[in-house]
Amino acid sequence: MKIITDSIVVETGGDNDARDLTPAIVEKLASSRLRDGTVTVFVPGSTAGLTTIEYESGVVEDFSRLLEKIAPSNIPYRHDQRWGDGNGYSHVRASLIGPSLVIPFSNGRPALGTWQQVVLVDFDNRPRTRTIMLQFMGE
Repeated sequence: MKIITDSIVVETGGDNDARDLTPAIVEKLASSRLRDGTVTVFVPGSTAGLTTIEYESGVVEDFSRLLEKIAPSNIPYRHDQRWGDGNGYSHVRASLIGPSLVIPFSNGRPALGTWQQVVLVDFDNRPRTRTIMLQFMGE
């Protein structure tokens, strides 16, 4: 068993900006020379999340609209009252989606469905530089 830790850096625009990480993960997996195992994908911070979704503009927009209904950006949040940064909704959204995924891989390829991509969603109310951690475990 071998463990390799790596990262991907992504510039985001905030406000539910979604970025497809799949090509970068595939590239990092190829560089690792591992054939079978799992990769843990993790985004540090409390205003972004990771999910799998079909990375297609219609679905991405639908997902963003759904999050606006579940955790609206235009209502009062206790976080905003305390810190005054106006991003309470982004913390709530990130907690719903979660910061990590574990994806199996076999024969050097992630075991994703045909229309399934690994997507970072930045919920913050401003652009950010996000470092996504990857930890490959396998052989």
